[in-house]
Amino acid sequence: MAFELTLQLATVLFFVALVAGFIDSIAGGGGLLTIPALMWAGLPPAAALGTNKLQACGGSFFASLYFVRKGMVKLGEMKLAIGCAFVGASVGTVLVQLIDASVLELVLPFLILAIGCYFLFSKKITEDDRARVLTPGVFAFTAALGVGLYDGFFGPGTGSFFALAFVSLAGFGLAKATAHAKVLNFSTNIASLIFFALGGKVVWLLGLVMLAGQAAGATLGSRLVITKGSKIIKPLVVVMSLVMSLKLLADQYQWSL
Repeated sequence: MAFELTLQLATVLFFVALVAGFIDSIAGGGGLLTIPALMWAGLPPAAALGTNKLQACGGSFFASLYFVRKGMVKLGEMKLAIGCAFVGASVGTVLVQLIDASVLELVLPFLILAIGCYFLFSKKITEDDRARVLTPGVFAFTAALGVGLYDGFFGPGTGSFFALAFVSLAGFGLAKATAHAKVLNFSTNIASLIFFALGGKVVWLLGLVMLAGQAAGATLGSRLVITKGSKIIKPLVVVMSLVMSLKLLADQYQWSL
């Protein structure tokens, strides 16, 4: 792979990853910045996706670590969900190489837009926990496995899908749902990274530079999740859902944003 990492390019991509990590830790959608930036830097699409998974692991790991340290997430209670999300992402990464994803591409923008509308208008989106709809075991084998499968198969909006599942099915308040979503997102990122690495699709030095930026951005964003809660999460999820929907529609019809 002919690719030269200069100091100037590394600096630019570090700050792109920092901003993306900040956005990802709160609302998801950071890939809208990092994937185009990686392709602009000269990486082929497959290498851009693989390297993006490496740097995304940094953001989701440090966000998860911060939430665990602050007591918002108890890993012992999430073992089954983490495992199911990992398995789902692994299967999805294999399936995407065998199945045509064009139907999902058509439907996805409207699904993500629907998530934004749900976060905007639903009265369930508060800081308070509510009654759980699914038991932890059922949640793991349905929501965690299903969204993990989606992340490995396609990917955009995974953090929002996890957060929506925790709010609507696990009864979590918004900040708590966002914290738990990052832990499952880290699991799916690791699963996808393994398969990209086995296929030789990861530019490790560049990915590690961006991982450092993701770590810094994710730490800053995670602190705001705890201190500001729904005041910052809700509007950012709505905005990022709209942006992701428009971006996906533009890609379909070859428009330019």
